[in-house]
Amino acid sequence: MGSVVIVRSWNSRAPSALKFDIARRGRTLATDCKDCPLRRLELFRDFSPEELRFMQRFKTGEMQVEAGTTVLLEGAKAPQLYTVLRGMGVRSKALGSGRRQVLNFALPGDFLGLQAAMMAEMTYSVEAVTPMRLCAFRRSDIWDLYKRFPERAFDLTWAGALEERFLGEALTSLGQRPARERTGWALHTLYRRLQALGLEHRTEGVPFPFRQQDLADALGLSLVHTNKTLARLRAEQLLTWEDGRLRIPDPDRLAEACGVEPTEPGPRPLI
Repeated sequence: MGSVVIVRSWNSRAPSALKFDIARRGRTLATDCKDCPLRRLELFRDFSPEELRFMQRFKTGEMQVEAGTTVLLEGAKAPQLYTVLRGMGVRSKALGSGRRQVLNFALPGDFLGLQAAMMAEMTYSVEAVTPMRLCAFRRSDIWDLYKRFPERAFDLTWAGALEERFLGEALTSLGQRPARERTGWALHTLYRRLQALGLEHRTEGVPFPFRQQDLADALGLSLVHTNKTLARLRAEQLLTWEDGRLRIPDPDRLAEACGVEPTEPGPRPLI
């Protein structure tokens, strides 16, 4: 199955030749696909025996990174693709002004780097917000997947369609919803995703390690406006976000209050 590479730092100044400072290699065995904890969740469609054997060959190992590590770098030709096994991150695009647009949030089960596999280089970056553990796949193997295992290739197409759907909803929120509604939409969507991953605690909600600045950069709001909007939602007893936890007592009530059309995360493929 391969081994775990633990990354302590990343040289982001050399996007054409990404350099790792490897602290340890080969001392810890990677998780076998048959023992993957994500497979036990109802959120993900299970592998057939044939699919499982293929994924065991396709996976080359795992990478563990610390919070703040750039996993994929905008402008780089990433040699590897990843599935998030544990931890969370943000996908963002840098602007010439020094600002950024957060495009999405990377959660367990998300497949990272598909764009680079199709378009030669990344047009956005992925940064770890918490320590992350990633299943690694060689980018060069992606075409073998399409040729030899069309069912798995369809799963990649499905993942791309899911991302397109999310970006459509995000664009609608940014363009047409006021701050209160777009904030409610974003937090409701993320809460449901984390809930489906089995991360909800009955009284403490879900882990939410992101910063208010991350949310502001995702929603096109200033940090001050984001803070005031969150305070308003908190005053309405629709949600609380503190100490790295997000609690939404009644997600349906939040959805109704913010004009969000609730959708339940259905079974999805796991790469």
